[in-house]
Amino acid sequence: MTDSIGSNGATNPDFPYAPTGWTRDSAANSARDAGLIPLADHWAMVSALQEFFSRHDAPSINSRELHDALEEKFHSRGGMKYLYSLFPGGPITQGCKLAGIEPPAGCSDTGFGSVQ
Repeated sequence: MTDSIGSNGATNPDFPYAPTGWTRDSAANSARDAGLIPLADHWAMVSALQEFFSRHDAPSINSRELHDALEEKFHSRGGMKYLYSLFPGGPITQGCKLAGIEPPAGCSDTGFGSVQ
């Protein structure tokens, strides 16, 4: 039996805030299906998203608040501009998909030309 690391039942020490049932292998397969080659910074983003969502109530997460938190966390690497280079389909939308998390409302609205 595997010991639980995070309060959510996560067992991977690199992703202690991962949602139940999430695996790095399944995320890597999703990344490849989306045309991404997951590198260390992709995994850092996945981990950051999982932690953010574990510390906030998912239905009430504001996409602007998440955007600002990611901008701050990855500021030294170029912020959101850098994250868009990693996730050309949108760092929040693609990142959440790889992290096993539902993106906040309003992150992918085709009526406003959001990247899919």
